[in-house]
Amino acid sequence: MSQTSGIDDADIDSARIRTAYEHFRDGRTSDAGSVRSVVRDSWMRSLRGGVDPTATAVADMSASAFAEYRAAHPMTAVRPLVQSLMLDDIGGAGVVVALTDEVGRLLWLEGDRDARDKAAAIDFVEGAMWSEEVAGTNAPGLALAVGRGVQIVGAEHYAEPVQEWSCAAAPVHDPLTGHVLGVLDVTGGRQVAAPFAMSTVRSVVAAIELQIRYGGVDLGTTAQTSGAGLRVLDTAGYQFAADDGTDHRLTPRHAEILLLLSTHPHGMSTEQLAMALSDDGVDAVTVRAEISRLRRDLGAHVLQSRPYRLEIPVVSDVDRITERVRRGDVTGAISALGRGGLLAESRAPGVVEVFEELLSDIRSAVVAGADRVALRSWTASVHGRDDAAAWRLLATMLSPEDPDRSRAIGRGRLLDQRFGIR
Repeated sequence: MSQTSGIDDADIDSARIRTAYEHFRDGRTSDAGSVRSVVRDSWMRSLRGGVDPTATAVADMSASAFAEYRAAHPMTAVRPLVQSLMLDDIGGAGVVVALTDEVGRLLWLEGDRDARDKAAAIDFVEGAMWSEEVAGTNAPGLALAVGRGVQIVGAEHYAEPVQEWSCAAAPVHDPLTGHVLGVLDVTGGRQVAAPFAMSTVRSVVAAIELQIRYGGVDLGTTAQTSGAGLRVLDTAGYQFAADDGTDHRLTPRHAEILLLLSTHPHGMSTEQLAMALSDDGVDAVTVRAEISRLRRDLGAHVLQSRPYRLEIPVVSDVDRITERVRRGDVTGAISALGRGGLLAESRAPGVVEVFEELLSDIRSAVVAGADRVALRSWTASVHGRDDAAAWRLLATMLSPEDPDRSRAIGRGRLLDQRFGIR
């Protein structure tokens, strides 16, 4: 390591990042150009999303609901492999190893007792949400946001209480479907800022995915409830994961059809499907032509006619959000919904109806639960930021000393004025 006037490169970088962060917090966002673009972009998303830079994540599920959820999650199946590949080597290294689900909820934490106790001081505990939307810039949340391995060092974290820590994380995929199962993360002090931490995480993730591919890890029935999956919430594109392990990119129209049929297990007639696809209706010839293309692309065994229906079980990412709401994981549901993908972009009446029902279920759970974390997530989301009642409810749950209380009160009043409510 090179030296400059007795100060090493790490100290120089730390000071530079700290200065950039302070300028960013002061509103001089253009001065953040001296940090890595992946960090600067995450800071901007955190700022726009209303993440509290003075707070950290907290657990928002009951102990019993979390235990049930964790036991059924496929990432639990990879835990023994992570233990055998990593824990023996880091037992006394002062770091913790974490496994999250696909939206950033911490499922398992491993490491020595002292390291885990220190991590608990920043709410880095099992059950807590560490998505970027909830906790701001951090390695597990950012790895999910950008879909690749990332390393976050010190002041690169958006939340100030976390800035004494460094972390390296990478997403774990099911190699058979391409779906993200969760994240493997290593969190600690300056030792985790070294390049070996990121390379270690990537190596272990590669080993996990290799074991899954060749049957060395059984993800269990939860990960394979269905032989096929439908992904429509990804703004990068829509995809059908077939039961033979192949992936198929979908046009928006084909994604709409598959989503509608997945919500109508008993099938839809030509006329019903036509009306669900357009306010003016789509003619029968067009419907039949689109179904014919889908059967050609996906295989004749996927779609049946008279009525049109899915012949094989298909689980969509919309189904998984509904399941999260049912289990009480409301913050996870909000995070997984993101901007809404096809649900937000489609104007098909049937898809709009699915979206409205899902938002209604989420909002009802948020309000009924009266949970500060869920309310913060909801009002920070694109779907709940104009919910005046939610802002008012949040304000009642914050102490007078909390700076976000006045913000919540002000936002509720502004929305009332905007919508003509006095």
